[in-house]
Amino acid sequence: MPNKTIYVSDGDLKLFARAQELAGGNLSAAIAKALKRYVDVEEGLRQGFDNVVVRVGLGSGRKVRFTGELVGEFVDTIATRVEHYRVWRGRSGKYVLHVERSPEYWQLDAEGKPVGGWKGGLGIGIARYGGSPKEQVLEVFATVEELRDKVPPELYEMVARSARQPSVEDLDI
Repeated sequence: MPNKTIYVSDGDLKLFARAQELAGGNLSAAIAKALKRYVDVEEGLRQGFDNVVVRVGLGSGRKVRFTGELVGEFVDTIATRVEHYRVWRGRSGKYVLHVERSPEYWQLDAEGKPVGGWKGGLGIGIARYGGSPKEQVLEVFATVEELRDKVPPELYEMVARSARQPSVEDLDI
């Protein structure tokens, strides 16, 4: 196996020691993993893609990172919450759907009907109330057609139009 020497400045020794510790003693594996991520991001940026970080899960959730090109965005308001849809095309041609749903809150009277207006604001007639936290979901699809039933029709048309456009068009001028 080839042997490569990496010169490390005194100021970076603690960083390299910590990386080796986190990699279970295999500093080479840690460096290779970091370089793979670096090359992937840099090649994507040079091809016009963005480094995307979104949150997934309930509440603040966890962060998810990928390289993609935003091809459609749509915000939909429903009765008790807002849904923000975004679709990216990844470097491999797959589609990434991220849906962010705002927190939800509702108030019902004794008959199960929504309580609103000034009475709801004052708490008059409320028998039950509840809510749900913010939710963020991420799904990956191999084709644009798989998105059809997962997004509003307006967003699907936007993404489908983008998919039909060539990424590079050669003009014979």
